[in-house]
Amino acid sequence: METRNRTAGRGIRGDPDGRSGTEAASASKWEALAASTEFRRLITAKRNFIIPAVVFFLVYYFALPLGNGLAPSLMNTKIIGNINLAYLFALSEFVMAWILAAVYIRRANRVFDPLAEAVRRLAARMGLGS
Repeated sequence: METRNRTAGRGIRGDPDGRSGTEAASASKWEALAASTEFRRLITAKRNFIIPAVVFFLVYYFALPLGNGLAPSLMNTKIIGNINLAYLFALSEFVMAWILAAVYIRRANRVFDPLAEAVRRLAARMGLGS
């Protein structure tokens, strides 16, 4: 014999989303916050920095194995004693990672943090967050 729960898939008071009225109101506030100009500005600013930085770093990172595979004589060029161009390039990748991290921190302090603060103030006015 099969038994069925007639309220399965429904929340309190039969909400099809499974959310109570308070949860639905809170969710709509979060959706409104996500659609706000302040939030969109923050996301756009971060995306405009992060995507080019990641592309640059990946190109820089894969230049070493590509250089070793496609131009081994160039990468084997001695620079200082037995240290060749490939070793210096490999070490420069560590330096480049630190430089990118420093640039990100500077951008975060000057651009992202003020935009995030505007989003936090808006969320507080909407009764969201802590």
